[in-house]
Amino acid sequence: MSRFSDMKIEYRPIGVVHSPFKKRDGMPIQPAGASGIRGTVEIFSEYKDGLRDLEGFSHIFLIYHLHKSAGYSLRVIPFLDTVERGVFATRAPRRPNPIGLSVVRLVGREDAILHVENLDILDGTPLLDIKPYVSAFDVHPTERAGWIEKASEEARKARGDSRFT
Repeated sequence: MSRFSDMKIEYRPIGVVHSPFKKRDGMPIQPAGASGIRGTVEIFSEYKDGLRDLEGFSHIFLIYHLHKSAGYSLRVIPFLDTVERGVFATRAPRRPNPIGLSVVRLVGREDAILHVENLDILDGTPLLDIKPYVSAFDVHPTERAGWIEKASEEARKARGDSRFT
């Protein structure tokens, strides 16, 4: 057992995501399936000073808590497949630490409100952090994409269902 296995880690939300998706069923499961979907990210007032200079970036990472995810499974059948996979080889929401990550287009900023596009996040989701997406650092040519390589283009734009509720 690792010396960290019983460590408790706490995070405080810095804001909340507002999107047109009020329930998980029918929601895009990746930003690729959310092309053109707009929403806002409300940053709490005590953190808004941290937004300085963010509007200079076209895309940002949103790191958030999957607050509607209950429990976890180490093996899941992901949206793009019919075969059971290890959860860490998927983007399934039922994880030991329910943390979500999305790259969205930053359309604009009004004080502590970020206007974003290509949003695949449930309305009311607590936001943990924001980081700028920098193609010089964040784009890597891939040599393999595991089991996802066999998924069709239509499947990559799949919508959520009741599988992980």
